[in-house]
Amino acid sequence: KPIRIVTSPAGGGNDFPARLIARALTGPLGQQIVVDNRATILIADIVAKSPPDGYTLLVTGSAHWIGPLLNKVTYDPIRDFAPITLIDRAPSVLVVHPSMPLKSVRQLIALGKARPGEMNFSVGGPGSSGYLGALLFNHMAGVKIVSVPYKGTAPALAAVMSGEVHAMFGSAGSVAPHVASGRLRALAVGSAQRSRLAPGLTTVAEAGLPGFLSEALHALFAPAGTPAAAVALLNREVGNYLRSPEAQGIFFKAGIEPSPGTPEAFTAIMKSEVARIGAVLKAAAPRS
Repeated sequence: KPIRIVTSPAGGGNDFPARLIARALTGPLGQQIVVDNRATILIADIVAKSPPDGYTLLVTGSAHWIGPLLNKVTYDPIRDFAPITLIDRAPSVLVVHPSMPLKSVRQLIALGKARPGEMNFSVGGPGSSGYLGALLFNHMAGVKIVSVPYKGTAPALAAVMSGEVHAMFGSAGSVAPHVASGRLRALAVGSAQRSRLAPGLTTVAEAGLPGFLSEALHALFAPAGTPAAAVALLNREVGNYLRSPEAQGIFFKAGIEPSPGTPEAFTAIMKSEVARIGAVLKAAAPRS
């Protein structure tokens, strides 16, 4: 019986780690592993309702546990799943159109305060790291920079490069070539520490917003009730692969940092993210 990894449509951010993990596990597990690409909105529900026998897995991103804070979903991101491991993290980079008269986070905050409601961020879907980065930035900086939603990261990025929108939190991998070519200016990186994925950039936290964190995470789950032995085996084999020089090379080249760990450590990350983002969403909600 083949192992099925359910994930988002081919070519998207979730599909990339799913394919690498499927390929890497085939040998050590001696199993055929297939990637089953489905509409992102359905993937969690499909896996939550699958038999907990270790043969159906889910590769998904931060929106899996942040999405339920924004929209009603049919699943509980913690209760209905057995977390296996965090796969990777990709820091967001704060970029602006190069014609903007600013070179630092502090200058962007000052401009936002001087021109409330006139500046804008381009954002992908609700729950995406770009969406949350913009929300956190406004909340922590006390500014009103308007979020302009686009149908995904690529169109959101194109809007900043064309000058249609002023700024964006884009993933390190997606903005790097455009920063190098001069079509975007990078101000800071959204990770907790400086990142080798964004060389030379200070963090947003160091540059004026202490405690700021904006990154995209991907993780591997099984349905709740999957035997502990299956979870431990998958955690070990995926971790071995992610720590290998081969995986480090492939992930870093794509602007992503492999970040394997224990199921417990990953559960703690999810819970702290839900608490942190939940508090910001509550504070940002319009008062009725």
